[in-house]
Amino acid sequence: MKKITFIALFCVSLSAIGQSKYLTKTGSLDFEASVPSFEEVAAKNNSVTAILNTENGEFAALALVKAFRFKNALMEEHFNENYAESDKHPKATFKGKINGFKFDNLSASEGSTSVNGSLTFHGVTKELKDISMTIKLADGKIVLSGSFKVLVSDFEIEIPKIVANKLSDEVDIDFNFELAKK
Repeated sequence: MKKITFIALFCVSLSAIGQSKYLTKTGSLDFEASVPSFEEVAAKNNSVTAILNTENGEFAALALVKAFRFKNALMEEHFNENYAESDKHPKATFKGKINGFKFDNLSASEGSTSVNGSLTFHGVTKELKDISMTIKLADGKIVLSGSFKVLVSDFEIEIPKIVANKLSDEVDIDFNFELAKK
């Protein structure tokens, strides 16, 4: 009888461990570095992979740099070749932890929280603190969204003087992830 109880508890604990991760491969990242009176400098990536460990609030996201799409094909080419150097640095990653995360506290109504972590882009890692975001549990999925700003100069990206007045050094980044149980 003890063996049966042990095996039953072991199986239940394994299934609980398997349910602690939520994942998406279709998250979105948008960025904009536009300057008023000049052409919009903005891109969108709709194939960002993200994972959340619901046991401890650890969060990670990975975006392929070449998956960012611009309205202007030439701008996309310049971004990949001259600024992001995406052949040399093909991925952008974020690894962090959602502050005060408790899966049992999630509800269908949006709650505010923040995340701390490190963003790696262009081969440079920058620590980011208190990125504001909303979080909710809707239809069995965890939905995370928010925005933050970074400086181009923090990631050792040089903007040529000829276009420096057309690009902002401050980049606005918006994210949206709808994570499903893995």
